[in-house]
Amino acid sequence: MQPFDLTLDDLRAAAARIAAHARVTPVLRSDALDAATGATLHFKAEHLQRGGAFKLRGALNAVWALDAATAARGVVTHSSGNHGNALALAARSRGIPAHVIVPEGAVRTKVAAIEVAGATVHRCAPTLAAREAAATAVQASTGATLVHPYADPFVIAGQGTAALELLAQAPDLDALVVPIGGGGLAAGSAIAAHALRPRMDVHAAEPEGAADAWLSMQRGERVTDVVPDTICDGLRAAIGAPNFALLRRHGVEVLPVSDAETLAAMRRLWAALKQVVEPSSATVLAAVLRHRQRFAGRRVGLILSGGNVDLDAIAFCARCGAAG
Repeated sequence: MQPFDLTLDDLRAAAARIAAHARVTPVLRSDALDAATGATLHFKAEHLQRGGAFKLRGALNAVWALDAATAARGVVTHSSGNHGNALALAARSRGIPAHVIVPEGAVRTKVAAIEVAGATVHRCAPTLAAREAAATAVQASTGATLVHPYADPFVIAGQGTAALELLAQAPDLDALVVPIGGGGLAAGSAIAAHALRPRMDVHAAEPEGAADAWLSMQRGERVTDVVPDTICDGLRAAIGAPNFALLRRHGVEVLPVSDAETLAAMRRLWAALKQVVEPSSATVLAAVLRHRQRFAGRRVGLILSGGNVDLDAIAFCARCGAAG
């Protein structure tokens, strides 16, 4: 299966494959946030997913799609946190080994979660080249299957089940906003949205300090030389080649947001929803707040991608008190 060939049937197959292991997460509402944006907001609470992020969906789909002999050799990935934790949990659900390449400087709580989930952690330099080289080395020595964080078709299909679920829970949405890093969630969400509601607007919220997806869409070619500088650790990955192609095919609009806007939105989410979400999740509300005119009067779905926060490193209370 190629990412370009993914259809609604693939997403529905993924939903069936992961049903025994993934949670059906709730949709949250807030009158206060509706009033602040002038829109009717439906928050898909993927921070309440097992492992604290939507990433489990793609990892489960990829792991359970493997034949028995291949699965027995284990799986490997490179990840700054949430995907690594998700793959570790997915592998544990099937009783197979998992190896996760973690770059130096990754959020401590996310690395700890990967270890607790039972994966073998391999450290590397904080560059994409180092991550890929380490993953290749582990593959060679173990025979493990690479489960790419966002460019794997089974990962994309699995991640798309979050939007598929949201559209069943809130079927009358006019627009969808999801965070974007490597683009797995955005691509899968666009496939789901346009299969069920062809005229739906799909938007991807991206940190200004890691705006490779925005630049790629503006230039019509994939940009990979952006050096990320953002508090959103889950959105620092460069957009994948198949993901970029799918975003172009589906006309996804990328909306950059600043870290200050993201932290202010994170504060609003904590206060209004009484939920712990990480900065990457808050980009979606930041995008709606920044572009109120685009969303005013509309029914908008927003995917809260994760809630794995390093509580010892929270700075938004001091930095964004006035902005909240």
